[in-house]
Amino acid sequence: MTQKSTVSQIADTATSSFSEHLSRIQPDLLPYGRALPAGNLPPVPHATTIVAMAFAGGVLMAGDRRATMGTMIASRHIEKVFPADAYSVLGIAGTAGIAIDITRLFQVELEHYEKIEGTLLSLDGKANRLGAMIRANLPLALQGMAVIPLFAGFDMPKAVGRLFSYDVTGGRYEELEHHSVGSGAVFARGALKKLWRPNMSEEETVRVAIESLYDAADDDSATGGPDAVRQLWPIVYTVTRGGARKVSERELAAVSESVLARRASLEREA
Repeated sequence: MTQKSTVSQIADTATSSFSEHLSRIQPDLLPYGRALPAGNLPPVPHATTIVAMAFAGGVLMAGDRRATMGTMIASRHIEKVFPADAYSVLGIAGTAGIAIDITRLFQVELEHYEKIEGTLLSLDGKANRLGAMIRANLPLALQGMAVIPLFAGFDMPKAVGRLFSYDVTGGRYEELEHHSVGSGAVFARGALKKLWRPNMSEEETVRVAIESLYDAADDDSATGGPDAVRQLWPIVYTVTRGGARKVSERELAAVSESVLARRASLEREA
């Protein structure tokens, strides 16, 4: 192939969507572009519970640290919440390996758009592109390798934090207060309904996230709560007008130990 035809081919495939570009030139590199061999799917690690909620000035997302493989604990250290870009975060539940690959692809997708267009993609645009990736993973989901994310970010034109949930077909739904996904979601959501209130401070919201993950871990074996023995705390991000911030382990340790102490006190009184 001549240099001229190579340049022409690159120009023909130029797009602000990195995933679309990759699907044209080398689709097998996409997380959902690989064909599975025949046979039964062996056990693979699954990420579990993610919670997210709005607070005064932004949104928060938190995830526990446990991954399971069947009835076994595959990892106690997995990270399930990631910055998507400077003003948004992504939490994953489902087949861990594919979920992490889709997260990385989504991060590159947003970075590529910013470089090509010279501006950030709108929050709705980001949410839509993530939905398209989840929809593209549907063939693998039907074979037991589903990925269900939560997405949250700060909408600069509207000056508000927003939260989006998805189904396995890529359907996108905006959540107005709080939401949870994963195996412990029903228990975490029950805690959120009781503890969340409008216009909470960022500090209060961190505590509610820890409380909800504790409740999920108490009733769901696949969810790992705050672990004071191993000094393992949930991964927590907040997103405000100032951007995405990972809550420090020092902050999380203080809040988690306070929650654990209060719960232990209640158990002794019972």
